[in-house]
Amino acid sequence: MNGALKWKLIAGFVLVFVAGGIAGAALGGFYARHLFFEIHRSGSVGDRMKERLRTELKLTPEQVAKVSPIVDKAAAQLHEIRRDAEQHLAFCQGLPHQPEIAMLEIAEPAMHELAGSRGGRAGEIALVAQQYA
Repeated sequence: MNGALKWKLIAGFVLVFVAGGIAGAALGGFYARHLFFEIHRSGSVGDRMKERLRTELKLTPEQVAKVSPIVDKAAAQLHEIRRDAEQHLAFCQGLPHQPEIAMLEIAEPAMHELAGSRGGRAGEIALVAQQYA
């Protein structure tokens, strides 16, 4: 195998690798946008539900008008459930950090007191930490 053929093979592999990375990033971006932004549009849930009912059940405009209040009420309930779930999730995510915060509130003054009473490296570290705090 001569040198030119080796370089052509290397260039081909690099080109295929780069093309695969670009294609994967593009498809991943499209999927993430669909997953995170299009599904959670809470203002259009009722409209999407009405449209889906209309197309799947082949409803007439009069039937859609009769079903609309029920769908709007269901969409409002879904919005409220989603809001409550988001609040509950935010609360639960903060719970594991409460002991860490309490420990830091107790340990930090003790560390400063200990570092201030002694000289040496601990005092220098405390002074630097106070300088940048």
